[in-house]
Amino acid sequence: MNKAKTIIKIYQKMFDALGPQQWWPGETPFEIVIGAILTQNTNWSNVEKAIKNLKTAGRLSPEGIYEVSVAELAQLIRPSGFFNVKATRIKTFITWLFSRYEGSLPRMFNRDLQSLRDELLSVRGIGPETADSILLYAGNLPTFVVDAYTHRILSRHGFISEESTYDEMKSFFEENLPRDVKLFNEYHALLVNIGKRFCKPKKVCEPCPLRDFL
Repeated sequence: MNKAKTIIKIYQKMFDALGPQQWWPGETPFEIVIGAILTQNTNWSNVEKAIKNLKTAGRLSPEGIYEVSVAELAQLIRPSGFFNVKATRIKTFITWLFSRYEGSLPRMFNRDLQSLRDELLSVRGIGPETADSILLYAGNLPTFVVDAYTHRILSRHGFISEESTYDEMKSFFEENLPRDVKLFNEYHALLVNIGKRFCKPKKVCEPCPLRDFL
């Protein structure tokens, strides 16, 4: 079986077992962007608390965060952990958004994908996973997101080496799948679910939908 067919078969097995994941949780593209930054090094329940604080304070908008001090922002996002670092990262992103795109996400997402990805990666505190999450989930742009779960699942099944880089894993999917936003969205979300439920540091292989690929 060739690689492209195998990757589609993996997707189908996960989807049949787990169903649609309905990612990314967020009422607006901007909420998704902020969630993508806040979720670094924490779990989603903590991010939800921080986002709720921003909403309650009336700060969950580009203008709202642009006008607030880093210190006040840090207190609002305190539940997300590493709040001082994350407050600085969010403010840096917002300052960049206003300097480049007048604070407009639609204007930002109107750029071509590769140029915008390169720009996002030049913003301090925005790494590849965060940039791709912003582009895919908030911008509906066809870029594949990979993370620690992706690496663990792919390497354990022998599809990549342990030493594979982020870009190598990203290419593994993008070169073998149709360039489709909905598929990229669902595929990554399913991999995260598999990683959390089955492909843990201590494996739970028997009930895993991907056990046949070992």
